[in-house]
Amino acid sequence: MNHRIHRGTSAKETWFQEGCWIQEWSNDPNDPECSIARARVPAGARTRWHRLHDTTERYVVLQGQGRVDVTLEAEFDPALDPKMARTEIGPGDVVVIPAGAGQRVAAHDEELVFLAVCTPRFDPARYEDIDPDR
Repeated sequence: MNHRIHRGTSAKETWFQEGCWIQEWSNDPNDPECSIARARVPAGARTRWHRLHDTTERYVVLQGQGRVDVTLEAEFDPALDPKMARTEIGPGDVVVIPAGAGQRVAAHDEELVFLAVCTPRFDPARYEDIDPDR
């Protein structure tokens, strides 16, 4: 088996539509099982509600304090949904978000930096914005 080295830290950081900065560290069609991106949510901000179809995502928190909200309901009211899990997160935490689950993440008083590890690799065709404020 051949090994590969991805020098992701030299990749350009871009603003992503859900409300955070993304730097792709590894997202290669030759490695379809997994992708890794560094995400950065500005202090006091939160991402839009979204989901990834057929993709499990893991947040590996590197820096900052925040909150992650996850729901398994296909249609939901984020203000009222009793099945929504709201969890405080910080450095060293790993959050596993099942494929198809609604999700958003918020940063508290400083920016929140985490790795987003997707299996299989992130594909924009599997991304769906489900924020009620569309």
